[in-house]
Amino acid sequence: MATFIMMCKEMDRVLHKERVFRDRTRQLDTLSDDELYARYRMPRHALLKLLEAVSPSITPATQRSHSLSPETKLLLTLRYLSKGGFFVELGDLHGTVKSSVSRVFHPTVDAICNSINNICFDLDNLRNVKHDFYRLAGFPRVIGAIGGTLVPIRRPPADEEAAYVCRKGFHAINVQAICDANLRFTNVVTKWPGSAHDASILTNSSIGDQFNRNCPDGFLLGDSGYGCRPWLLTPVLDPKTRHEERYNSSHCRTRNTIERAFGVLKSRFRCLHKSTGCLPFSTSKNCKVIMAAFKLHNFCMDQKVPLPQLLEEDQEAHVLYQGNVQDGHQARAQLIAHYFS
Repeated sequence: MATFIMMCKEMDRVLHKERVFRDRTRQLDTLSDDELYARYRMPRHALLKLLEAVSPSITPATQRSHSLSPETKLLLTLRYLSKGGFFVELGDLHGTVKSSVSRVFHPTVDAICNSINNICFDLDNLRNVKHDFYRLAGFPRVIGAIGGTLVPIRRPPADEEAAYVCRKGFHAINVQAICDANLRFTNVVTKWPGSAHDASILTNSSIGDQFNRNCPDGFLLGDSGYGCRPWLLTPVLDPKTRHEERYNSSHCRTRNTIERAFGVLKSRFRCLHKSTGCLPFSTSKNCKVIMAAFKLHNFCMDQKVPLPQLLEEDQEAHVLYQGNVQDGHQARAQLIAHYFS
């Protein structure tokens, strides 16, 4: 009788454990490269490289309570970044519960931001950057293409709401970025609300302040939403000569790299795209999620991860900037006369 009771208790303990701790399949051991890419936007070799970088920051100090492994934490985070969705669904897919997903998601995002340092405007490597841009459309001395993109977010608290309503009528964070000719981001600013003007973000950014104090040996290319400066060239709004038309054509094809880079970014990490709704976290956490996506984009470029199929993205209708800036029209006119005549 005593033996039977002990057997029943042991069976109940096993069943209880199975109910509390779900079976967590090791995705990296069971899925093919194509299946991993479809779910997490990276093949196995890239996932293992990323896991190696972030593991020290997300490895649990103890195995008590069957804690989630670094692999599971990373895959949960990448799944959300890649697809968006709800935490309860992410938990179901990875053998855990919504509360656990919520508990590990933001620390893993922080680990990605802190472990990967691959967004840098390298002033010592401008020769190669200029060469790559020149090959696109014959525009000389280009050191970067600059632009802004809107990332939808959940409605902020009432005292902040008005600032985050963008020109398209939804709540957003206005992200400024600079990229090179290979669609790699070299500078990213993620802290500004949706109502902020692109030119104002640039004026108040460290890169704008740096270039105002020390004009670089080259040009950023921006659209008409920016003021024309000696180091930032914009299109001629009303071209009257063939030379100005040639300048505008070359400018457009070269500057288009930033729009393509945003398209690849949002297709790869669809939590930033309007088709998945919006980022539902606090403003500060939303900014970290966005920055993590940018760093992972560069990481994917370094690991030669194939580009995703691009999602349809609305063209940004930028408002012409009318503020007082250092005049760059003379630099633009000299460039047109020298290179496009």
